[in-house]
Amino acid sequence: MEAPRAKPFLLGITGGIGAGKSTISKVFEILEVPVYYADQQASWLMDNDEGVRDLLLGSFGKDALKDGKANKEFFRNLVFENEAERKKLNGIVHPAVGRDFKDWVDSYSDSPYLLKEAALLIESGSYKELDMLIGVFAPRDERIKRVLRRDTFRREEDVIKIISRQMPEEEMRKFCQFQIENDGTKSILEEVLNFDKSLKEHLAEKNSV
Repeated sequence: MEAPRAKPFLLGITGGIGAGKSTISKVFEILEVPVYYADQQASWLMDNDEGVRDLLLGSFGKDALKDGKANKEFFRNLVFENEAERKKLNGIVHPAVGRDFKDWVDSYSDSPYLLKEAALLIESGSYKELDMLIGVFAPRDERIKRVLRRDTFRREEDVIKIISRQMPEEEMRKFCQFQIENDGTKSILEEVLNFDKSLKEHLAEKNSV
């Protein structure tokens, strides 16, 4: 009787706004590691999942939808300064993302490991469903510059407010078994290559026992 295949190793990658977690995730993709972009998928589910749309409409009223899709501008303005409304929105979206992620994992059962990228892996508690967590860190001033270059609609004071609301770096580090300093002083590509090689060797050895 053939032994059951080992489940993919589930790796998370997180970091504050502008730290560079999405950029580093793209490097993993180059190495043919499947990546689940949780924040992007959350946006897609808000637009396309009927159950999520119904909950948004029931919880936030008619302004929650625009042309049959989630009204993203409405939600950006609503939750920016309102912690209670942000928690209410996350209470709808995070469970939907969790269900979607489980289905996604099942579709990649042959991969040695999978990567889940999200800003709130720790805060949402979803890191507990993963086998390992990578934290991406960068100096505050550099993060602000990166976000302003990327998101031209944002103001510097808005970015500073977002950073102030996110988990402090020193607290985030406590949850991360591997940490990447994305401050531009060393090769991120080389660091990811070495990590990928070590992890695949570890998993191959573990699965051969």
